[in-house]
Amino acid sequence: MSDTAAASAPHAARSAVVAAALELFAEQGFDQTSVEQIARAAGVSRSTFFRQFGGKEDVVFTDHELLLDRLRLFLAQPHEDPWAAVCEASLLVYTHFAADPELARRRYAVVRGVPALREREIVTVFRYERLFDEYLRASLPGLDPLDAVGFSALVTAVHNHVLRRLLRGPKKVPVSVLRTALDDARRRFGVLPDDARAPGRDDVVVAVFPRGMPTAEVARRLREHLDD
Repeated sequence: MSDTAAASAPHAARSAVVAAALELFAEQGFDQTSVEQIARAAGVSRSTFFRQFGGKEDVVFTDHELLLDRLRLFLAQPHEDPWAAVCEASLLVYTHFAADPELARRRYAVVRGVPALREREIVTVFRYERLFDEYLRASLPGLDPLDAVGFSALVTAVHNHVLRRLLRGPKKVPVSVLRTALDDARRRFGVLPDDARAPGRDDVVVAVFPRGMPTAEVARRLREHLDD
């Protein structure tokens, strides 16, 4: 077996369990479905189930755990524009769910019908927001914490709004819809780069920034131009 095939095997097994569980949850209810039933439907043992998941709730949210790990690795890489990096991270999450909208819709229906799952979803959304917040503060020294948390909350809210459009209707909502919405969010926040920049002169630097742009972002852009 190749390295690629070996790496994909555990993922395929987990996906089979998730698909089987969501189908059972939809047919007979979350509380009425046992771990044994899920394992049997997925063709795995009970012990294998618990090695892959901690419980039924973890089956529903396993994609989020994997995505959060993926985003940590993505944000740990060098990025020229931290604000854009947060938006790209949001797009990575959306692209994952948009790749299989029917599965995402089944998961959404299960979560919506179980109060405990709705509460965990709220916590999960906050974990994305906190990840973005911590990344911005680390990447932009001197950034006002209100700007960091404000932008993180804005990106998360915009992402969730577009994702809900995908989950609540039968139509596809392409990733370009979210990208446009995030660009608008950056523009409103004052951190969307200009499409064209006028050439400067060595003796005088003139810069115009939106009044609401965070000070740390003004400093970052000035450094970027002066270093060119």
